[in-house]
Amino acid sequence: MLIVLDASVKNNIATSFSHIYRGQEIIAKSIHYTIIITSMGAELFTIKYRINYAIYLQDVACIIIITDTIPATKWIFNTSIHLYQLHSIAIFKNFRGFFNKNSNNLIAFWGFFDSTKWSPHLLVDKELKCLKINLVLPSKMS
Repeated sequence: MLIVLDASVKNNIATSFSHIYRGQEIIAKSIHYTIIITSMGAELFTIKYRINYAIYLQDVACIIIITDTIPATKWIFNTSIHLYQLHSIAIFKNFRGFFNKNSNNLIAFWGFFDSTKWSPHLLVDKELKCLKINLVLPSKMS
């Protein structure tokens, strides 16, 4: 199981996009966007959400998260108090459930650089850059 994701911030909107692969097949896509959050926060939310999705699929023993923002994933394992601690707690809870299924299960984080032209990441990056999001903010409507 591969989780390939990317995030960006444009016009104060953080957007995160991901694909989940089983073998060569994309079995799920997701997009998340929010305002008043950093791209790191969006990335951590997407990691949490996609891990949660992947661990409940049948016959998944290995999950590999591939991202170009490896510094964001380091926050997951920082147990001190920090801005993203709630994401870390939720991710650890998912990890515990996944490893309780089978102690041989594996979760890995792989860093990816945009300079490497890997087609699954290029596809996620292209779809992320093509998104046009127009938020309607109720607080700004009269």
